[in-house]
Amino acid sequence: MAAIEWIRFLAGAALLISGLAIFIIEMVGVFRFHYVLNRMHAAAMGDTLGIGFCLLGLILMNGFTFTSLKLLLVIVFLWFSSPVSSHLIARLEVTTNEDEEAHYRILSLDGEEESGAKESK
Repeated sequence: MAAIEWIRFLAGAALLISGLAIFIIEMVGVFRFHYVLNRMHAAAMGDTLGIGFCLLGLILMNGFTFTSLKLLLVIVFLWFSSPVSSHLIARLEVTTNEDEEAHYRILSLDGEEESGAKESK
């Protein structure tokens, strides 16, 4: 029985360490990127994956109890809410950005390329 507990502990510790590594990579991405949408993408993906790994590690370390069920529900909630909130913030940035020509270009369906939202219909 002690061997199973050690395996469970080591697997949980590995998930916690990998979640921490993802958070560190996320921080580097947030500080390294210059455009706000790139920063937000790095932060959103890192948060979702990092929190998921950390909480899965805690579930493994805790065992399968009612607390583990609650942690699993937190993972499900974060996996639904984080991408949605990131998408809404990105749409707000795109619609309120005054200097869009420096960051992206708009492609229309007929294949013509426009250089910013000011020239769109």
